[in-house]
Amino acid sequence: MSAPASPRRLFRAVAGLGVAAAVVLPGLPAAAAPSTGYVRLAHLSPDTPEVDVYLSSQTGSIPEKEFPGVGYGALSDYLELPTGSYAVAMRKAGAPESEKPVLTTEVTVEKGGAYTVAGVGRFADLGLRVLEDDLRLPPAGAAKVRIIQASVQAPVLDVAVKDGAEIGADVTFASTTDYRQVDPGRWTVEVQPANGGASSSLPCTLAAGSVYSLLILDSDGGLKAQLHTDAGRQGVVPAGGVDTGAGGTAPGARPAAWPGAALAASAAAVLAFVVVALAGRRRRTARA
Repeated sequence: MSAPASPRRLFRAVAGLGVAAAVVLPGLPAAAAPSTGYVRLAHLSPDTPEVDVYLSSQTGSIPEKEFPGVGYGALSDYLELPTGSYAVAMRKAGAPESEKPVLTTEVTVEKGGAYTVAGVGRFADLGLRVLEDDLRLPPAGAAKVRIIQASVQAPVLDVAVKDGAEIGADVTFASTTDYRQVDPGRWTVEVQPANGGASSSLPCTLAAGSVYSLLILDSDGGLKAQLHTDAGRQGVVPAGGVDTGAGGTAPGARPAAWPGAALAASAAAVLAFVVVALAGRRRRTARA
């Protein structure tokens, strides 16, 4: 009658089986990355009252989404959406959905793309504009910022860091600048109307490796600057839940885990259980 297996022999057997499983199973295909992009909505028309905004898929891939009572200066969170075409419609706040929209536009969402659909301009010539948001992170020692000009009180303005670099010059109403790479740190952003009106300042901190949009808005008696995080490094979730700090769009982000690795671990655990069970059975047989 054979002697029961020693713990060392069992360990070697389990280790060998685990290696064999790890060698075979990673040949399985990796899980496909989801084909999604991101959309957010903004109301940037100073003299336009609140509106109800509707977003619907042209293919019916998602239920229609409604954003009621959106007012001037509002910037929604990002929505993660399957790739494809979407219709955006704007109605007066409280208007029935059966009423013809005041404005409509279409946005095509590409994989990994990010877009801001904004109502811009004066009420008399209001329009919907699709802005492409560049969420690619800057180098670790820099930040990235752009200007979204939504002030009719200052139809042309300059934006600069106090006693520092210029961010945008002669930025006209209802326009958006390109993203610009700047030094991170504590800033005081100065917004100066080109017509010589009263300036406005915004103390803010720009984190290294993050992406921002600086909205310039009308306010009672002057201007107001709002800083929005579009994307951030190190787990900073921007307005919209796009976490590029650890997601697939972040530089150096790790790819999705292969399912083969998980299966290999599971197979090794099952094999270990089988080996231990057989060893126990041998011991019981030897005692009999």
